[in-house]
Amino acid sequence: MLLTKHVHACVSLEKDGTRIVLDPGALSPDADEAVAAAHAVLVTHEHFDHFDAQLIAAALDARPELRVYGTASVAATLGSHGGRVRTVTAGDAFAVGSFSVTVHGRRHALIHPDIPCPDNVGYLVDAALYHPGDAYFVPDASVRTLLLPTSGPWTKLGEAADFVRAVQPDRIVQIHELMLSELGQNSTATLLGENGLTGTPLTRLSPGTTIEL
Repeated sequence: MLLTKHVHACVSLEKDGTRIVLDPGALSPDADEAVAAAHAVLVTHEHFDHFDAQLIAAALDARPELRVYGTASVAATLGSHGGRVRTVTAGDAFAVGSFSVTVHGRRHALIHPDIPCPDNVGYLVDAALYHPGDAYFVPDASVRTLLLPTSGPWTKLGEAADFVRAVQPDRIVQIHELMLSELGQNSTATLLGENGLTGTPLTRLSPGTTIEL
């Protein structure tokens, strides 16, 4: 499996000629290119930095082979498109080409009691790579690569460390980092990485970088 990091929460996965894009949001400048090359789009929740509704709707209109998976709110925003937009909830499983995907979690992490928490699902791909969206939900499954959100109004480094400890991945790849300065990213990587609170190797990828998992 190849993983390509895009800006913020968006990543692409490629295997056996099939490409999946997760969370192509409005803060990812190349989200349109990522979606144009994808066979399926997986959306964790409705927030604009994870879900560019206009972009994905246009892609669905232009490409009859494209499939989209997301929460009920995401699906309602897009419409059915002949059944090509599918609502998923915790416990669901589906395949995209040779990729297998299971769905975990239900709610966005709390920002403040006055701010509603939307539905949020995480995706475990090939029983190996986990994208949690905006939540610290621990899947009841082994995870080799954890995509770890590190910045945002809901994030807290102590909770992130406990999340990593609970998931026990082999490696961490940082995502959702756009609100951190270079100094902030370095500090966060030190605190959450192998020599910090988790004992787990943490990889920082520049947007556009592809690695093999």
